[in-house]
Amino acid sequence: MSRSSRNPTALRAAAAAGVSAVALSSFLAMSILLPTAASARSDVVATAPSGVTYVSGGVSEEAVDRLRGMERDFNLKMVFALKNGEYISDVKVQVVDPSNNVVLDMLTEGPWLLAKLPAGSYQVNATYGRTTERRAVAVGQASLRTLDFRWPAE
Repeated sequence: MSRSSRNPTALRAAAAAGVSAVALSSFLAMSILLPTAASARSDVVATAPSGVTYVSGGVSEEAVDRLRGMERDFNLKMVFALKNGEYISDVKVQVVDPSNNVVLDMLTEGPWLLAKLPAGSYQVNATYGRTTERRAVAVGQASLRTLDFRWPAE
């Protein structure tokens, strides 16, 4: 029998060290596999490669309230739902400028999408399932324009 196996304090310290090592290795493994909180959470402002800032979310009442509080910082709001009123997410959205440059290309994380575009005219293509809805929109710098997209109930 070793000296540390006869000493209860040494046994507790060794056990604690072992538990800490397992917890640390589990944390590190999870942090490699799981996305960061910012990328996993909706209603976090992101920036597209074009420089357009946007935020998507609105799954809960709390998230809708946060997005409503952010509206003043954006000039385009899009709302996605089925014709029966059920809100939807996972809508593929492309915003294209008059020169046919895609300035925003993303998949929504909720029924609301807010974007801050340079003032001008755009074509918005929103695809849910196999159906694409298209809207033309002109936005200014300060006012918020709202586009409502509705798809047939599944």
